[in-house]
Amino acid sequence: MTVRQLKLVAAVSLVLSASAGNAAEEVQAVQLYSQEALLNMIDNNTHLDRVVMDRCQLVQDIEARAETLKIPAYQFLWGDMLAWGVCVEADPERGIAQIQDAADQGLAAALEQLGRYYALGTLVQKDVDRGIIFLREASALGNLKAQLRLADLFIEGHGSPYDYQDAYHWLYNAITDDKKTHQRIADCLTALANLMHPKAVRLAKRPLEN
Repeated sequence: MTVRQLKLVAAVSLVLSASAGNAAEEVQAVQLYSQEALLNMIDNNTHLDRVVMDRCQLVQDIEARAETLKIPAYQFLWGDMLAWGVCVEADPERGIAQIQDAADQGLAAALEQLGRYYALGTLVQKDVDRGIIFLREASALGNLKAQLRLADLFIEGHGSPYDYQDAYHWLYNAITDDKKTHQRIADCLTALANLMHPKAVRLAKRPLEN
């Protein structure tokens, strides 16, 4: 478990303790997240922090939207909560299954996370080839995190050289206002170009198709 995840678990414990110690105190109702707001939180990796900040009040609503309504963004959130024991008892197997369900519906963030988990061996057995499959799907959907990680894996020698052109193409057309990310993209492009035929690099620089 990462330092951030340990902090989240500790924060949940504090929230629940405070709630128990102040049972008579009126708690303001928390409004359920809109689809757009939740997707934005997921993109910024603040979704679990928000659930904790909201004092774990929305657990049942989140579960219903994931398990019953099958909303991909909520399946991802619920899966992450289960995987790391945020506001609920940890159940990694069930959590990964929920994230997989979101990925099966085409949620790029879920595809990226599964790809990352398999590439690193987080919660699941390490399987870089399987991770690349998920990362490639997320990359095709425009997920920059997946595109960067996919490029890193190719540069490290994983995957097939036939996929380098697509990886270069996606990153070449990526847009970001973050200077560090911009530089990382440039570094990946340089490294990928060194592994590719010049003609493949030229073809990879074509604009994205609408």
